[in-house]
Amino acid sequence: MEQMLSQFFDFFGMPSIGLPAVFISAFISATLLPVGSEPILFGYVSVNPHLYWIAIMVATIGNTLGGMLDWWLGLISRNSFESLKGPSNGRMQRWLEERGPKMLLLSWLPGFGDPLCLAAGWLRLAWAPCLMYMFIGKLLRYLTMTWLLTLVPTSVWHQLGHWLGLI
Repeated sequence: MEQMLSQFFDFFGMPSIGLPAVFISAFISATLLPVGSEPILFGYVSVNPHLYWIAIMVATIGNTLGGMLDWWLGLISRNSFESLKGPSNGRMQRWLEERGPKMLLLSWLPGFGDPLCLAAGWLRLAWAPCLMYMFIGKLLRYLTMTWLLTLVPTSVWHQLGHWLGLI
């Protein structure tokens, strides 16, 4: 597992050990780039089980800040392109406006969460409630995903490493 993570970090020129790697991967995965941070978090927690809660919090904070970057980009886009308004009564827009910042509890969903954060900024939803709901949703995501990955037997991870030629 460590060799696989090391190769990943080397490829992207990222720090290969420690909580900075967890933070950076979580931050990047919250942007519109299709990168997942769960394998890195799980690898870190597997190597350092005594830092489980700290790693979960670092990943959650990184992912939330990445989501807030999306929110900010949505706000900047709206302010920059105000003259390019589309139809203002779109079904999705009404759905988002009715639910407000609470919709960001879903910001952890793959393929849907990042554009949702962008849309919250576009709609000029208040940043503080957006931050709070985003944090809660992403924390629940990391807790659930890490717990599910711990249920997979170690032998499966070793076999996967052999198949991928990493071990």
